[in-house]
Amino acid sequence: MSQPLAERLRPRTLDDYIGQKHLVGEGAVLRRMIDAGRISSFILWGPPGVGKTTLAQIIAGRLKTPFYTLSAVTSGVKDVRDVIDRAGKNRFFNEASPILFIDEIHRFSKSQQDSLLGAVERGTVTLIGATTENPSFEVIRPLLSRCQLYVLKSLDKTDLEGLLKRAVTQDVVLRERDIELRETAALMRYCGGDARKLLNILELVVESLAGEQKVIITDEVVVRSLQQNPLAYDKDGEMHYDIISAFIKSIRGSDPDAAIYWLARMIEGGEDPKFIARRLIISAAEDIGLANPNALLLANAAFEAVQKIGWPEGRIPLAEATVYLATSPKSNSAYLAIDKALDLVRRTGNQPVPLHIRNAPTKLMKDLGYNDGYKYPHDYPGHFTPQQYMPDELAAERIWHGQHSPAEEKLCQRMASLWGERYNN
Repeated sequence: MSQPLAERLRPRTLDDYIGQKHLVGEGAVLRRMIDAGRISSFILWGPPGVGKTTLAQIIAGRLKTPFYTLSAVTSGVKDVRDVIDRAGKNRFFNEASPILFIDEIHRFSKSQQDSLLGAVERGTVTLIGATTENPSFEVIRPLLSRCQLYVLKSLDKTDLEGLLKRAVTQDVVLRERDIELRETAALMRYCGGDARKLLNILELVVESLAGEQKVIITDEVVVRSLQQNPLAYDKDGEMHYDIISAFIKSIRGSDPDAAIYWLARMIEGGEDPKFIARRLIISAAEDIGLANPNALLLANAAFEAVQKIGWPEGRIPLAEATVYLATSPKSNSAYLAIDKALDLVRRTGNQPVPLHIRNAPTKLMKDLGYNDGYKYPHDYPGHFTPQQYMPDELAAERIWHGQHSPAEEKLCQRMASLWGERYNN
């Protein structure tokens, strides 16, 4: 049985390797280490199909060192220790350390990752880890500190088109067919920068036209062959966090078109509507805040509407809230205020509550001065009278600073009229 196209075309040398010029191009950091014949442990972080495993295999081939592979999906702590033991026995004085390649290292448990520490630190093995997830969240800090981190990028259109041409002209199977790449937009859209997915789709399309004397690949042929919508969106993966980040940043940046686009990407990718609605509530409080307090009400209403009416109609209140938030004036003064207050509390500890604003439900408390001197604001004109509410040591601290939106300007003006100099800046 013939190997899959993606495996047949797997590069064996850096000269055949596609993309990642910032790492393996002439003079790049990884290229220099490889050419010098010595590499340190590192982790490759990037989306699927960009060459993480291939790069590790090429490095092992160049360095002519033993190469061990573990999959975090099927390996346990015992497997890790067995490989490390074999690697230690295969290492000779002054030779490069055997390479231990761990695919999907983010799936290793803490104990599995702990079992690697000693071998990496002693140089028994050179660890190359591959992950599609953010290592700062998924890899334990001691292991991460012992490894360099290299970020691989999605392949661009030029890289992918070059790969397509190589496939139809150099692959031992495809070059026997008369293949014309008349249109590639659908191929590019569906692969999402994933070289392996691109080659799998190409192979599927060619096989679907097995009876044709000449294989003409067009966007229509690709869509018809796939009969599905393989969008690059993993609800449990890095793409999930990237897209929700783009969604929130578009709202914060007052771009309703971009916000709606990223909303559509999440909807088409099958994201949980309640997750989107929760993020809208957070955005309303964090980014719009006092500049338009109604935003929080509308975001919360959208969340309740999604729960009540379900899907697909729930997309409509989500879209309404998204556009409303994106077009609203912005203020993060409340967000900044609570973070500043939390920092102040952590720095100054448990400051005592001033006696005059303490509750005094018993005679003893009254005798001790609790509530003594408190001025009830409703007894004064405008329902206000100046008095100290902060702890004595922090009486001069300013925490909330109003920002310049029409709604918040009114709040600032009111505070200045009540408190005078304290709120004039």
